Amino acid sequence: MKILGIETSCDETAASVVCDDLDGDARILSNVVLSQLDEHRPYGGVVPEIAARSHLDHIDRIVSEAMSEANVTYKDLDAVAATGGPGLIGGVIVGVMTAKAIALTHDLPFIAVNHLEGHALTVRLTEQVEFPYLLLLVSGGHCQLLVVEAVGKYKRLGTTIDDALGEAFDKSAKLLGLGYPGGPHVEQAAAKSLNPGRFKLPTPLKGKPGCNFSFSGLKTAVRQTAEKLPAGAFKEEDLNDLCAAFQTAAADSLVDRCKRAIKMFKQDYPTGNSLVVAGGVAANKAIRARLVALCDTEQMHMVAPPLKLCTDNGAMIAWAGLEAFKTGQRDDLSFAPRPRWPLDPDAPKAAFAGGKKA
Repeated sequence: MKILGIETSCDETAASVVCDDLDGDARILSNVVLSQLDEHRPYGGVVPEIAARSHLDHIDRIVSEAMSEANVTYKDLDAVAATGGPGLIGGVIVGVMTAKAIALTHDLPFIAVNHLEGHALTVRLTEQVEFPYLLLLVSGGHCQLLVVEAVGKYKRLGTTIDDALGEAFDKSAKLLGLGYPGGPHVEQAAAKSLNPGRFKLPTPLKGKPGCNFSFSGLKTAVRQTAEKLPAGAFKEEDLNDLCAAFQTAAADSLVDRCKRAIKMFKQDYPTGNSLVVAGGVAANKAIRARLVALCDTEQMHMVAPPLKLCTDNGAMIAWAGLEAFKTGQRDDLSFAPRPRWPLDPDAPKAAFAGGKKA
C-alpha cells in the first residue's frame, strides 16, 4: 500500500510517499521538506500570509520531487492524504486543495489527516509500538498529554492553559536576542553553560493536581531575570546560564506533569507501558534525557521518532493517512480545512486555555 502525504499546516511545505509491506513493515520512499525559516527569520516568528503564499509557490514542485524520489506514478498510489487542520488556515487550504486535485484527477481516495494525529502516530512508522500508549505531544503550537487508544481514538489527560512549550522557547530566545527558531538556539546556549544552577526559575504548576501545563510564567521569569542583570553588561555566560535555567525548569515541568499522567495511565490501561514523545520539542536532547530517566524510574518505555521526523514533515501525514485508510477512512472532497481540530473533541475545555490549545 502506497500513500502520498502532504503537509502545509505551518512553515514547512512537505510531501512524502510511504508504503507498508504485507507483513506491516513501513518504509519511507521519499520525504521532501522545504523550510520557510529564511522567509520568517526577519520577523522572529511565522507570518501567516507569507507562509500561505510560499506554500502556494512551491507545493507543486515539492509533490513532484516526492513522487520522483519515490520512483512512483500516481497510478501506483492507493490514496492521497493531506493535513486538514489544525494549523494556519491559509497553508492548510493550499495542501488540502492540492490533495483534492490529485485525488480527483487520478481517481484516488482522499484522506484528511489531523496534523496532531500525524505527530501521534509517527512513532509507529519507525518503531513497533502497540496501542494503547501515553503520548506527550510538545511543539510550537501544542503541549498535551493524551492516551492513544487506537487510530482516531484519543483521551486527553492534560493541555497547556496558555503558551505551548515550543512557543515559550521561541519567545524566550527572542527576548534574549537569539535567533529564530528559538528551540535549537536555547539548547545550544544551555549546553555551553558552566553554571547551569546559577539562576533559579519557577517550575510551572509543579505539584498541582491534574496534568495541565503552563509556560507563560516561566517566559516572564526569564525576562525579569534578564532585566535584573546590569544594563549593558549582559555577557555570553549570563546568556548561557539563563538558557540552561529555562531549559531545566521546562524539563522539570514536563517531568512533573508526565509523572502524574503515567500514574493515571497505569491505573486505567494496565497493558500499556510506553510513553511516546512527539513534536518539535521532542528533538531537544536534554529534555529527552530527563524523560528517559523518568521512564526508567516509573518502569515505562520511553520512545520518540527520529529527530528528522519530530518536526513537521510529509511522512507523518502519509503514515497517519495509511493507518486511517486501513481502518476504512475515506473523506469526501467537500471536506473543509479546519484551523482547529482537537484530537479528543469530548475533553472538557481547560480553564483559561485559548481555542488553539483545545
